[in-house]
Amino acid sequence: MEQQAIWAIAIFLLIYGLIISEKIHRTILAMAGAVLMIIFGIVDQETALHHIDFNTLGLLVGMMLIVGITSETGLFKYVALKAAKVSKGQPKRILVSLFIITAVCSAFLDNVTTVLLMVPVTFSITKQLRINPLPFLISQIIASNVGGTATLIGDPPNIMIGSAVKELTFMAFISNLAPVVIIIVLAYIPLLLIMFGKQIKSTPELQQRIMEMDEHSLISDHKLLRKCLIVLGATILGFFLHQSLHLESATVALSGAFLLLLLTGESMLEKAFHSVEWITIFFFIGLFVLVSGLVETGVIAELAAKAIDLTGGDLLLSSMLILWLSAIASAFLDNIPFVATMIPLIKEMGTMGVSNLEPLWWSLALGACLGGNGTLIGASANLIVAGLAGKEGHPITFMKYLKYGFPLMILSIVISSVYIYLRYLM
Repeated sequence: MEQQAIWAIAIFLLIYGLIISEKIHRTILAMAGAVLMIIFGIVDQETALHHIDFNTLGLLVGMMLIVGITSETGLFKYVALKAAKVSKGQPKRILVSLFIITAVCSAFLDNVTTVLLMVPVTFSITKQLRINPLPFLISQIIASNVGGTATLIGDPPNIMIGSAVKELTFMAFISNLAPVVIIIVLAYIPLLLIMFGKQIKSTPELQQRIMEMDEHSLISDHKLLRKCLIVLGATILGFFLHQSLHLESATVALSGAFLLLLLTGESMLEKAFHSVEWITIFFFIGLFVLVSGLVETGVIAELAAKAIDLTGGDLLLSSMLILWLSAIASAFLDNIPFVATMIPLIKEMGTMGVSNLEPLWWSLALGACLGGNGTLIGASANLIVAGLAGKEGHPITFMKYLKYGFPLMILSIVISSVYIYLRYLM
């Protein structure tokens, strides 16, 4: 192995190890790793820039801007409280309603934004009912990761895969992943009720309090809400049509974002850009450059060759290996750097005799997104909810979450394995 490849591996493993340790913020580490790749001459600056996926970054920024402005209207609080009232204030029905709403919202918003919008309302509802909020919070963590799996824009791994493989359009993600996500959601609902049913009992008097709450008062700006709904609807329609319009998904998202900014004027400009998670954006930039060192030195090609040797190029074995490896790895590691590493590896497998890569891409998406449910550190949304719960005096410990999350994650991967086999490999 060449000296440059050894340096690339050493830098990558060092940065990855430090990210796992969580001693230093992951964005600082990713950017430091990117700088080291350039300083050591493993990639030059121009090559590094070519490896940064600006389609992924544009899509993330565009959707963050749209959601940031929409959240100012109170729409998401309204939807959650309306669901609780439709459920007649009954805790079990509310658990299922909020689970489904979180899953659906996560398909079209990023998971962190979804839980940030849902958790405060959940605390409000559970305080009124005087019940333990943890069953609701844990079920929403699980729903956010499952729902985000269904679409191109639902979870960062999908955004990265869709951006790297132009054939995998918005509609392709929905038609290939939404069916199995629906099956998983339907399988989870009775299990969640069995797990948590005894912990969420309330009284008719307390349930009546929920019915007396006014959801309409939560809408703070009706004029802004109309503008947001029009632009959000147009943007989602744009995602459905982006291939026939010959537009990248980032162009659709950014067009929607800047149209909304044009309609709302300077009053929303600063708030909108504050809602963009710039720390996450720079984390992505650092990762793209970090992984570029492994690509340019041939390390990824070598790993792809070994994977093909292990599976003999068999599509079923390759798909199952990627699905289960992605799930287990994503339960304990951040799925974004894992997917950033796997994308060029799968592309390389396509040059080595694996003719049909489609099952491998869907296996990677399912494993990386659903695997995040395995542990409390499996996805950013998990940690956000745990932090908010701790502030409210209801800490979610690693082991407490593991008891519920890991078995449900394994079930979802078993269902996904059957789905991948029946749909693509029979």
